[in-house]
Amino acid sequence: MKIYIIRHGETEWNKVCRLQGHSDVPLNENGIQVAKLTAEGMKDISFDRVFTSPLIRAAETARIIVGDRQIPVIVEPRLQEISFGSLEGLVHRPEAGIIGDVQLVNFFEHPERYVCPESGESIEQLMKRTSTFLREVIHTEAYEQETILIACHGAALRGLLSAVKPIPIADFWKGGVQKNCGVTILESHNGTVSIVEEGKLYY
Repeated sequence: MKIYIIRHGETEWNKVCRLQGHSDVPLNENGIQVAKLTAEGMKDISFDRVFTSPLIRAAETARIIVGDRQIPVIVEPRLQEISFGSLEGLVHRPEAGIIGDVQLVNFFEHPERYVCPESGESIEQLMKRTSTFLREVIHTEAYEQETILIACHGAALRGLLSAVKPIPIADFWKGGVQKNCGVTILESHNGTVSIVEEGKLYY
């Protein structure tokens, strides 16, 4: 099994560092263009099926990559981005002196200290749901010889990778956030998974 995990293309909220989470923000013009360039770079990959987050920015990215391939596209709620609850919509740009909330500093710089708002989701909860999904895919015998595309989000992608290389919460962001339309490639043989490449760009 070979698995390609792509982060969605750029949105207007990405441009201004506005926290998206479960907010359903579409791709912007640049996001669509970069997704199309990525699709061109991946045109020779014979995907057998696609799993996508239900959020439009990921689902639209998946549709662009799939193009005219006649393959199943499966919407999977466990691939949604982490929910930030009442923090969603805040702008967090420390380099510009804009700090949306003290917990956002913790989320990005000290994730082990992050306390999600009551209506949000913890990093532990994110890791549990995403890693559970990936393990299910890896251990599905019918997928053993398949090539699979997964379209999701920045933090959700880190959660997926925690199923491959378990990490303490403090190291959640080790390696940084994957760029928009960046692709991480995994290989799985008999349930044993390895990371082939992280953050590959096809544009």
